[in-house]
Amino acid sequence: MLTAKDLKLIPKSFDVIGDILVFADFPKELIKKEKKIGSYLLKKLKNVKVVTRKTRHFSGVYRLQKLKIMAGEERKETLHKENNCMFKLNVETCYFSPRLGNERLRIAKQVKKNEKILVMFSGVSVYSIILSKKSNAREIYDIEINPIANKYAEENLVLNKVRNVKLIRGDVRKIVPKLKKKFDRIVMPLPKGGEDFLELALNKIKKNGVIHFYDFLREEEIPETGIEKIKKMKRKFKILNVVKCGQIAPEKYRVCFDIKILN
Repeated sequence: MLTAKDLKLIPKSFDVIGDILVFADFPKELIKKEKKIGSYLLKKLKNVKVVTRKTRHFSGVYRLQKLKIMAGEERKETLHKENNCMFKLNVETCYFSPRLGNERLRIAKQVKKNEKILVMFSGVSVYSIILSKKSNAREIYDIEINPIANKYAEENLVLNKVRNVKLIRGDVRKIVPKLKKKFDRIVMPLPKGGEDFLELALNKIKKNGVIHFYDFLREEEIPETGIEKIKKMKRKFKILNVVKCGQIAPEKYRVCFDIKILN
């Protein structure tokens, strides 16, 4: 039996990916009642079929989380809809943030006709498919090191009838230097440690091309700290936009810098 106090303690903040609910933080005092809470939420939220909680936050090379099923169907694979596109994925073996839907669309709206785009750390190909479906890009190169995410990306290209995205599985450090072309736009959706890959992007961006660089920053660090990291590139640049695209902790945000490279 859930008490009024129990119901009050249930976190109001959670993600729903497809039909799977994910609690990032779950009160320790409720863990003994997690099955009852999961069942309660399944009855309350008709679009949810699985209720989970994180037992380990995003970590490792593949940026994966560990989830425990609290109630519902015994699966972690789902079909997620975003911007009229469908994405199949496993919420535990693939990195995916449902909170970036508006951000992905924002970038797509900037793309000019016939652009050649590179998406680093592309996951299940969400950025690339949104860019393909919502812009007139000519071709999009998609690089992801996680073989499971790459396999889902292959399915998602078919699912969304996308033909101008080229998937490459591997480490961007090894793949990018081997690419024989330069790009009009490079997307770098890796906010933790993304500055370590800026030099790679610079070597493959055209003059007047745009790099979308992400970072985790505290309110007081925006935009100065991010700009300081970009200045290390030793190239002439112009900051077109600085956009908060999600709060990840009190006073801490995921921030995108739209950077135009001038030389």
